Amino acid sequence: MTYETSETSALAEAGEPAGPARHRLRWNKVPEVTAYFWIIKVLCTTVGETAADLLNEKAGLGLTGVSVLMSALLAVVLVVQFRTAAYRAGVYWLAVALISVVGTLISDNLTDNMGVPLETSTTVFAIVLAVVFVVWYRRERTLSIHSIDTTSRESFYWLAVLFTFALGTAAGDLVSERMDLGYWLSAVLFAAAIAAVAIAHFTLGLDAVWSFWIAYILTRPLGASIGDYLSQPTGDGGLGVGTVITSALFLAVILGLVAYLSVTRKDVTGTESAPRHTA
Repeated sequence: MTYETSETSALAEAGEPAGPARHRLRWNKVPEVTAYFWIIKVLCTTVGETAADLLNEKAGLGLTGVSVLMSALLAVVLVVQFRTAAYRAGVYWLAVALISVVGTLISDNLTDNMGVPLETSTTVFAIVLAVVFVVWYRRERTLSIHSIDTTSRESFYWLAVLFTFALGTAAGDLVSERMDLGYWLSAVLFAAAIAAVAIAHFTLGLDAVWSFWIAYILTRPLGASIGDYLSQPTGDGGLGVGTVITSALFLAVILGLVAYLSVTRKDVTGTESAPRHTA
């Protein structure tokens, strides 16, 4: 699942317009899907889980206060992200980290504050995400992240990312808590599911775009299970490292990788190395 192809990309390379050309940017706004992408994505989901717990429990803000604060920060960062003309690693991954926290909080608010069963929230998030994909495709004729080069496509992209985090949180909690598998077994289960998607893509020809989005959804509960396993008390099935140390450790690794990518630009898509064709 390192690369994606789409009709849009093929037409662009041939010098033909593909899909709506409204406000088309010169560069793609998201990174290339490399090993770095998946590593940082999993780390961001882990930080999203532990940071949400940290702010909720240790900072004394409560779910509502944390939700308002993180949503406001996310809105500011997304404004900056939308105003950039091309992919910028620091801004992009900060948005992903914050949207991971917000997606977690959406699910937690429904479960803890409103009493919505995890089965219900998982189903609802899955339906909403499916609707986002359907509307996105009907409007743009592609779901490929290699063509996030208009405001419309970027809007759909971040909306989809938000609901993948919300869905992944609810599904992960459903598996680890309601099915009583525990954090470690849940992490193994979701890692095996991601491996199965990769095998289906590389050996059975599963569509690259759908392989990406399925894996993207599954990395959320994988990262959350890893974060909970490290941070939760030993009596609850964790290692007892704590949310502070876990969040700080993973955040430090994320910052190091993002700084490295900002300098080397190893995750910049090929579309940013040369101007787009204009028909």
